[in-house]
This record gives sequence, structure tokens and C-alpha cells, in this order.
Amino acid sequence: MTWSEMQPLLEQACTETLVMVGWSTLIAVLAGLPIGILLVLTDKGGLIQNTVVNKVIGQIVNVGRSMPFIILMVALMDFTRWITGTTIGSAAAIVPLAIGGIPFFARLVETAVREVDGGLVEAVQSMGGNTWTIVRKVLVPESLPSLIAGTTTTVIALVGYSAMAGTVGGGGLGDLAVRYGYQRFETGLMWTTVAILAVAISLIQFAGDYAARSLHRRGARSGPGPRLRLLKAKEPATAEVGKAA
Repeated sequence: MTWSEMQPLLEQACTETLVMVGWSTLIAVLAGLPIGILLVLTDKGGLIQNTVVNKVIGQIVNVGRSMPFIILMVALMDFTRWITGTTIGSAAAIVPLAIGGIPFFARLVETAVREVDGGLVEAVQSMGGNTWTIVRKVLVPESLPSLIAGTTTTVIALVGYSAMAGTVGGGGLGDLAVRYGYQRFETGLMWTTVAILAVAISLIQFAGDYAARSLHRRGARSGPGPRLRLLKAKEPATAEVGKAA
């Protein structure tokens, strides 16, 4: 197979992979972020400690993480058909990719949030900050570099999942490698898809590492002071009168 014959196939497969990974990452991040934060808040000693809720959510996340992706795709076929109307193609693959990515990212979020200095949380509490304020002003901003690194890891994992989805008609580069590279013995095309995936993963990792390091350096320069000053309560009026006297 010549390059002119491979090019349109590769372009279509790359587009399908980009769509699958992009949408599934967005869904996994939007759903996994609150789940991961909730696991920290409801844990023993957390701001809204609730052992029952923590155990239930933790078990659901553990089951989702422990299930191999191929089995997950098969198990979700009826649900995927109900959502998208089909079980093949890149649109159908987004459903199991997103569901598989949510518990994966949630555990990364939990780990990142647990690394936040407890002294900052106590400082905001002493200033009258409620749970939502602590999450918005401390937990998420302070863990942002780790969250970016976790998102990078999730994207790379979903790229691998999308290649596996291609083996059962999910579309994308995995489907192209199986249908042409394996079934039709087009070795050149198969190794080209391998090279594209390797380059894509390297670029994603580089971009994620650069963003995480940049945020970490910016946070180190600015320090927690500006964030905490946003929550500083005003001095009582009586104190101001005393000063004037």
C-alpha cells in the first residue's frame, strides 16, 4: 500500500481517535473531579465525614477501575445502544471510554487533593470559610499541578483504551491497525499507526508535564498568601473607632 492510499485512511482514523479521546476525557474529568473530592471530604477526619457514603463511592470506584476495558465494553453494549443507538463506531466507543475513565481519574483526584497542606484548610476554617469555600479556594487551586498531571495520565490511558476499542469495531487507529495491518497483512500501515500513537502520547506527556511544572512554579512564587487574603474578614467597626480615638 502506497502513502497516497494510506493517507486518507490515517487522517480519518486520527480524527476518530481524537474525537473519542477528547469527549471521553471531558466527561471523565467533569464527573471524576467531584467524585474524587467527595472521597476526600467524606473520609475519616474529612470536612463532611460520612463513612457510609465514602465506602459506597469507594467500592463503586474500585469496581470500575478493576474491570478490564474489553470486558467493560461488552458489559455496556446494551447501555451504549440505548445512548447512541449503535454499538459500533467512534460515537459508541465514547460511552465505555468515558465510564472507564471516570473512576480512573477520580482516584487520581483523590490522591492529588490529599496532598494539600492541612494548615491551609485550617487557616480558611478559622476565617469562617465553609466547605465550598475551602474546596474552591484551597483544595482545587493548591492541587491543580497534580490534577493536570492526573489529567495527562488519564488522556494517555484513554488513548490506549481507544486502540483496544478498535478491535471490536470502535473505529480510530486501533480499528485501522487491526483491519488493514493485521487482517490484510499491511505491515507498513500497522507500523505507521504505531508510530503515530507513540508520537501522540509523547506530545501529550510533554504538554502535560510542561503545564504542571508551570503551575507549580507559579504557585511557588505567589505562595498561599494572596489566596488566603481573599478570605480575610474585615476588622470590626469598634476597632476602627478605637484607632481613630
